[in-house]
Amino acid sequence: MEPARKSRLEEIGIDVDSVLDRFMGNEGILTRFLKKFLDDANYEKLKDAVEKGDAEAALTASHTLKGVSGNLSMNRLYELTTRQVQLFREGKEAEARGMMDEITETYQGLIQGIKEILGD
Repeated sequence: MEPARKSRLEEIGIDVDSVLDRFMGNEGILTRFLKKFLDDANYEKLKDAVEKGDAEAALTASHTLKGVSGNLSMNRLYELTTRQVQLFREGKEAEARGMMDEITETYQGLIQGIKEILGD
């Protein structure tokens, strides 16, 4: 991978070596999955569920977003959603909802960075 692209992906929070290892070094697959991430609706589902106070739907969306971010080695988003899922499961809904600002900031940084890197 071109060093500048790798560096930029790492700056936005993607562990490039880890994700490329998962994709057997195939940068094309990584690019396709990053494009799919841009269209993934789970963040919006999470945000809407939190706004509506629907803890069950929020848990489902956060859990799915956790899986997607983990598979793409988006470590900070993965850590945040892992914590949020745990809080929802423990019935600590206010704490879980309170994580949305940090999740939103991290998510938006990834989306903006991916768009810049991919030229979208």
